Amino acid sequence: MTGTLYLIPNTLGDGDAAALASVIPEPVRAQAARLAYFIGENAKTTRVFLKRVACERPIQDIEIRELNVNTPAAEIDGLLAPLLAGTDAGLVSEAGCPAVADPGALLVRRAHQQGVRVVPLVGPSSILLALMASGLNGQSFTFHGYLPVDAAERGKRLRELDLHSRRARQTQLFIETPYRNRAMLEALLSHCAPSTLICVAVDLTLPTEQIVTRAASEWKLDLLDLHKRPAMFLMLAN
Repeated sequence: MTGTLYLIPNTLGDGDAAALASVIPEPVRAQAARLAYFIGENAKTTRVFLKRVACERPIQDIEIRELNVNTPAAEIDGLLAPLLAGTDAGLVSEAGCPAVADPGALLVRRAHQQGVRVVPLVGPSSILLALMASGLNGQSFTFHGYLPVDAAERGKRLRELDLHSRRARQTQLFIETPYRNRAMLEALLSHCAPSTLICVAVDLTLPTEQIVTRAASEWKLDLLDLHKRPAMFLMLAN
């Protein structure tokens, strides 16, 4: 029999074991603590995660392999080899839920193709938490990941999303590299219609969490300190 691939959520920001316990259910932490094989984006940060969940065996006895944006597709089968030999494994993201806006999706797809059982475990998703708290349309929404970095291309894309949102009554979600957050908000206010609702959610699940929803015409840049804080951006055109 093949092993099981457990998709193990992580915290959305820095914190100790207590911070992990506040957002990851105890049964999920217990399942992670039992595993001897993990796949993560970075071995060092994966070890930090394992220390927080209080693994049942010494960290040095746990096998950790990396899967990130630089991992060649040809190496995916090698990562699955222990599972095909019967070993259970945990896939851990740097933040939030693995395989959602995360390179782990390639591993999960290949696991299905190889007949490996995949089990998603409960934990924080910045996409859903932001949507829940935004007051925008939670019945129909699209997550776009990162928008173009070039200012002209980004503006064009935002105008397209604003138009699509108005026609489809659909919430549009995206993220940005933290040091470009202010530029993203400035672009939103410049290129969206004045009545378009814009939500920005920063530091989700952290003590410093802030979530603000306003029409574009009512937003002020100083409503939130966005400097180098993880943020989700949402918009819904009226």
